[in-house]
Amino acid sequence: MNDADGRLNGCRILLVEDEYLVAADVAASLKAAGAVVVGPAGSVREALALLSTDEDGLDAAVLDINLGSERSYPIADALRARKIPFVFTTGYDKVAISSAYVDVPRCEKPVDERKLLERLCAAKLKG
Repeated sequence: MNDADGRLNGCRILLVEDEYLVAADVAASLKAAGAVVVGPAGSVREALALLSTDEDGLDAAVLDINLGSERSYPIADALRARKIPFVFTTGYDKVAISSAYVDVPRCEKPVDERKLLERLCAAKLKG
């Protein structure tokens, strides 16, 4: 991932992903783009705990929709309530995503790092 314009420099990004290798790859890419990665969290409980104890504030988040036997929608709701922009990563087709989140930018898995960065920056600017 190349962030030549520095839009993620110093941005605090919550990463929610339950697959270790995917989380490590996305975290490394976000760090290379200048972001400070909060997490990764592998469950709804972990992510909500990070969100509630984060004193420095988050600029955005990357959420895997499917976290084992649960969905990340409660995290998405908490982020919306705090007006923190986020991007979904998912292996699901658009029609399988809850209609409450049709406006949320998403990246299909396997994650194209350039697309994730573009959508994350766009969501951050919009939010």
